[in-house]
Amino acid sequence: MAGENSIFSKAEKWLDEDWERMESALSERLEAFREKRVLVTGAAGFLGFGFLHFFSYLNRNLLKTGRLSVVAADNYIRGRPRWLVELAAASPDMKVIRQDITKPWPDLDGKKFDFIIHGASIASPKVYRRYPLETLDTNISGLRHMLELARLHHSESILYFSSSEMYGDPPAHEIPTSEVYRGNVSCLGPRACYDESKRLGETLCYLYFQQHGVRAKIVRPFNNYGPGLRLADGRVLSDFCSDVLADRDIVLRSDGSPTRTFCYVSDALTGYLLALLSAHHAEPFNVGTESPEISMRDLGRMLLDVAGSKRHVIHAPSDEIDYLTDNPNRRCPNIAKARSLLGYTPLVDLRFGLGRMLEWYKRFVAMEELAKDEPGGHA
Repeated sequence: MAGENSIFSKAEKWLDEDWERMESALSERLEAFREKRVLVTGAAGFLGFGFLHFFSYLNRNLLKTGRLSVVAADNYIRGRPRWLVELAAASPDMKVIRQDITKPWPDLDGKKFDFIIHGASIASPKVYRRYPLETLDTNISGLRHMLELARLHHSESILYFSSSEMYGDPPAHEIPTSEVYRGNVSCLGPRACYDESKRLGETLCYLYFQQHGVRAKIVRPFNNYGPGLRLADGRVLSDFCSDVLADRDIVLRSDGSPTRTFCYVSDALTGYLLALLSAHHAEPFNVGTESPEISMRDLGRMLLDVAGSKRHVIHAPSDEIDYLTDNPNRRCPNIAKARSLLGYTPLVDLRFGLGRMLEWYKRFVAMEELAKDEPGGHA
């Protein structure tokens, strides 16, 4: 067990503010996890961080007499993070295993999984542009193996993370974008390996529900951020935070005009669990926040302001010819469906979330990780 004064113990207590917000929003629905067994794939990643810490929180605070057990799986292609080692050591109900989900799932102990949260995916543009075939294998073969596992185990539910990227670059009249919009995506180009494999994943979920009764739940995330996102992840806000913490100017490789909305991790995880525990099978739900829809230029300026930094947002074109190819100009969800059918309501203000993310890095992320990060540049 981690000591009371360990970094892990202090971080866990600090994170409880986020998990308490989730517990309040999910309320009695959380009883569905009592004495159940959950598989989380991609456990070493950003969403894995959130789910595993939240489940640990539930066992400590809500499910004391009927704890859930968790199997956390990852292939550790990007390393085995310290937080996962320490969390597993402090959590008797958690088992961590190394597993490549592009391979058939092994029979560990003959016990079934009641819920499967399939978070294994290459989600960082920097990484999937470098490993396009591996991205396809993970997003297609990996999902097929998880759906087959859910079928064999008669799981109560399996959660599939599609992506807002499946919408491509919608026209202005389709923004905010609802689930009925079918997308404007190129099947060729540097982003296609991710966008198209996520679209095909939704088809796989639909077919497994239609043909085998697998209760697959589909969510389309819109730009999640918050504690647990690696500084070297390659997504825009982790890169921005790296620049701020290293006292560098934020360098944009575009003109800074593309816009996005950003959903704090506790709001995002709440939406995902509402979908997992719902009765809506094989139909997509946008999970994100509708406002503010903010430009990358203004996002950088906001982060600098939150940090009290006197640095600037500057522009320098990328040396990569196709750096901005198929990069969407706007990304903003219509979440009316999730509000109506799931009871989903995002709560966390962007400025507050940015401040909390920065505080996480300053308090608990080793400075040697920051030192490894190279000055980058962002869309």
